[in-house]
Amino acid sequence: MQKSLLAVVAAGLLSLSLSACQTTPPAAAKAELNDEAKIALSWAEADVKDAHKAGALWTTAADELKNAKAAAAKGDSAATIKLAKAASAHAKLGLEQKKYPIEKIGEF
Repeated sequence: MQKSLLAVVAAGLLSLSLSACQTTPPAAAKAELNDEAKIALSWAEADVKDAHKAGALWTTAADELKNAKAAAAKGDSAATIKLAKAASAHAKLGLEQKKYPIEKIGEF
């Protein structure tokens, strides 16, 4: 009787210790952006902010920045760089366009 009780207790302790050791598999690690993508995204944010302050923000620049942030959230460095560079370029073009003189056509 003592041996069977001892065997049951040992089996119980063994099962408890094994269940405590089991861990859930780690979630898939989120891909992290490389440094170039982080820098491109921060430059794009700054360029879009400057264009917005000047009243020269093109909607394409805002859209590209939004898409770049979405790509960054997914950890896609290549797409983030491409979209962030496009956002910066469009923001800079908007600022350049703002410098053009206003021309009147006709008598309006």
